[in-house]
Amino acid sequence: MSQYLLSVHSSDDEPRPPMTDEEMRRGFALVDAIERDMRAANALVFSGRLLEPARARVVRPSRGRVKSTDGPYAETKEHLGGFYILEAKDLDAALEWASKVTLAINTPIEVRPFMDVPPR
Repeated sequence: MSQYLLSVHSSDDEPRPPMTDEEMRRGFALVDAIERDMRAANALVFSGRLLEPARARVVRPSRGRVKSTDGPYAETKEHLGGFYILEAKDLDAALEWASKVTLAINTPIEVRPFMDVPPR
């Protein structure tokens, strides 16, 4: 089994109209059902939703010390909105999960494998 990062991307160029309470409930129910399926298949390692990029802080080395600044790290119109870490037998299986999530939330999902680290 390999691990994959499914990253959920948002764009400031494509603002979404505000959702009604009912639309939010349906959306959360769809995502919850997919995540239950992921858990049942022992595929879900971890998932998280992120607050807006303006809430980020960036920590970086500076002359042997650490400097912390208001984020985000990259000033772009696209940003990471959330992620899943999955265990899957192969890329096709990870893409299948990503397909379910992207249809549920109507947002692009990037699927990226983690590097396999040889045992010590």
